[in-house]
Amino acid sequence: MVTKRPDGIFPYISNDAYAQRLADAVENTCEDQGVVPPPRVAVIEGLATALGDTEIKALVATQRGRKVLKPTAYRLVQAGTDKVLLLMCDVHGAAVVPWDLNDRTVSTWTPPSPEATERVEALVATEAALLEADKALKTAEKEREARRRAPGDETFTAQALAAAEEKVTQAARRVKEIGRKRAALLSALGGRRPRPVVRAVEEDGEAKSALTLTEQPYDVAVHLQRYAADSLERAGKRRGYDLTESLVDAGQLTKGMNVLQQWQIRNPDGSVNRLWRMAAVTGNNRARSRLEVFGVRAEYLVTGMPQSLVPVRKEKSNPTLLLLSQREVLNRISWRFNEESAKPETVPEDPSVRAGKIATVASEIVIGCSRPAALEHVLRALNVNDHLRGIQPYEDDARLIALFATLVDSYARENRLQAVLTSAFPSARGADLLDLNGVRDALTANGPLDPLEPLLPTGEDVSPVTLRDIAVRAITTLVFPELPPAPPQTGKRTVRDTGPYWPIVKGTLQEPAWSQIRAKTAEDRTRLWSAAVAQLYLHRGNILSALGMFGVPEARDGSGQDPRPLKELFLGAEGGDATAWAALVRRMAPTLIHAPEPFITPGQGSEAGDGRKGVRRTPKSALAALTLAYSEKTPNLSRELLLAFAKAVLEHPDATQPPERPDGRRPVCYGERDWGEDEQTAIVAGMVLAPDTEGRPTSYVADKAWFDEIFPVELSRAVLTSTTGDATGDSSASGDSSGTDRDTFHGEVPPDPRDTLASLRRELPARVELAEGSYQRAVDSAHALLADFEEARRLRAQLNADTLPADQRIEWMEKLAKVRDAAQDSVTTLSQMEALILQI
Repeated sequence: MVTKRPDGIFPYISNDAYAQRLADAVENTCEDQGVVPPPRVAVIEGLATALGDTEIKALVATQRGRKVLKPTAYRLVQAGTDKVLLLMCDVHGAAVVPWDLNDRTVSTWTPPSPEATERVEALVATEAALLEADKALKTAEKEREARRRAPGDETFTAQALAAAEEKVTQAARRVKEIGRKRAALLSALGGRRPRPVVRAVEEDGEAKSALTLTEQPYDVAVHLQRYAADSLERAGKRRGYDLTESLVDAGQLTKGMNVLQQWQIRNPDGSVNRLWRMAAVTGNNRARSRLEVFGVRAEYLVTGMPQSLVPVRKEKSNPTLLLLSQREVLNRISWRFNEESAKPETVPEDPSVRAGKIATVASEIVIGCSRPAALEHVLRALNVNDHLRGIQPYEDDARLIALFATLVDSYARENRLQAVLTSAFPSARGADLLDLNGVRDALTANGPLDPLEPLLPTGEDVSPVTLRDIAVRAITTLVFPELPPAPPQTGKRTVRDTGPYWPIVKGTLQEPAWSQIRAKTAEDRTRLWSAAVAQLYLHRGNILSALGMFGVPEARDGSGQDPRPLKELFLGAEGGDATAWAALVRRMAPTLIHAPEPFITPGQGSEAGDGRKGVRRTPKSALAALTLAYSEKTPNLSRELLLAFAKAVLEHPDATQPPERPDGRRPVCYGERDWGEDEQTAIVAGMVLAPDTEGRPTSYVADKAWFDEIFPVELSRAVLTSTTGDATGDSSASGDSSGTDRDTFHGEVPPDPRDTLASLRRELPARVELAEGSYQRAVDSAHALLADFEEARRLRAQLNADTLPADQRIEWMEKLAKVRDAAQDSVTTLSQMEALILQI
């Protein structure tokens, strides 16, 4: 017997015939508007299954024998150069899933990587094991209490009680072990989760106007969706009012934008469920609060709703049954709420009454896009713009990250992104081959760093270390663009030429005029830089740790970065170049901040005296000490130690396994050597072993205690008091204060010739390698120039063109003759060096 559905305000979802009509109307309207529609299955399973019986009738019309959307049912939005078609309709109040990529919670996610995904799977399994261990402990404790109260033979009771006590002890030990394993996994993840990878869905090799997530195991999908909802809830608590109660009292007053998205859930038996749902692009907190009012968890909508949570009358409950059809789930919710709200005894606090104002909500759904491959970026930009221009409070780092994404888009919109990167990387192997969309995603941590590869110089290896270095340098260039040199002073009033890039920064960040840049502007720009760079790291340190690294000179005239790649900087530092080491310290700075055991933290200690809160240590002090250590001659410092530390620090973000001591035992943090094993920090991937003076790894993990002991505050005070500007920011200043010729000052003892010989023998191999690289680049340039001349000669003969003027030919030949003479002189010099090698 068929039971009649109860009437009420909560809608019942239309049948499949109406869904097919809606799909036809969407496809035909997209064709008329010149945009690409979503896949047909997405409209049928994700959109039509969220609309009521009469809603589709109000949206669809018949025009010349074909189904189309009514003109009042859609609108076309221009997002930069892209067009987005939006369907305006009323959807079921419980039909929209919060988008886990909301820009307000961007700081709670880490860049996606296979290693991080594996750690999440291990974390999920560990949490399940911890739950079972907690149950076992509670059971053992109940059994122990029962044994204590059980009457009987005293000998037997004592034995049984001892056995119960032992069982409780073992269960507690297991809970502790699993808890420590979980804490280690959380530490390895940086306390966050890897961002889910979203891309435009493809059909027959063509991108469509819908999104899809990569395949996820069921438990991981539940964990990540729950984590996303919890992060949204924490971010929403900064509102000045209760959003949930506002929805209950007044309903949803503004429309939210949604996009069709596919979740691919891999079940334990190996089968894969591909579920289409609507995800909120804007209004994520409203979507989460609506689900809270309906009593529905977001993860159940995307992984399957347990049938026992939405039963209907006279139906046997099956706890193992998952409902995958959105139509079935929403119809069951409406059935129950309509039935409950009709009962006279239903109290006002019942969910069926509280959800009355949001039974349906006005929404705009993306049903077409002119460039579907960029759909995720377009929607993300719309979300950022909606929030940045809104009145809701932001967490500082999330707001800065969103602002940096807007800055990158501004460069791209003004067609300046490629030009500014080309000028910042003069030795790039192929800056004209940049995929600007990929570069934009890489710099905003929404994609891999591989698109930055053309910015690497020829001869530099492609690795995560070098790509991250390129990313940091590119971010620095965009935030602190170089200005043209100032004209010579003539005594007359002149207007400073700010170049093509600084006006983009000014307009996006809404800064004052160039002449009005002060310390506040430099600090704000440094915070923006720090938040943008932090996205590149798994372990995110405090973004305030970068304060002081950039000052007013960088904000006004540009960052002044050393253009040399990492390989040359290492060789230069090994060869005795103090400026190369100073530049290398600048490259290390972000990694020193965003390490599992950070070496640079916001200023700590007491400004009044060392005895109150410890020695005062600012980020600028830490970098100054590390820079000056290159020229200091102390028993604890050597260049081998510095170079080994720099190499390990730059590589640590890519480590997949925790470090191991040379003897194979578990290392401990340097500052926790005397701590008990239970109190020690878990050793995770990304930590580095402290090197000794020979550059070999020791048995201790380098931490801030080790850093402050090896590079004390006293080491930095000389350079900080001898310079008036940013002692760590200017390579030339660092070189002057830490050069190798400090011992030539009047009154000092001349160096020991033996020490000089040992130093030269240590530095010369790196200098030889640097010279080899320079000569190879010169040879490559000569070959490329010869190829261009041959091509020009061939084209002239083919076109029968006129010859060059005689004066221009003479000028070129004179320049090439000078180059040839210099090359011949260098051959003589190289021959002399070959002879000297035999005499060293």
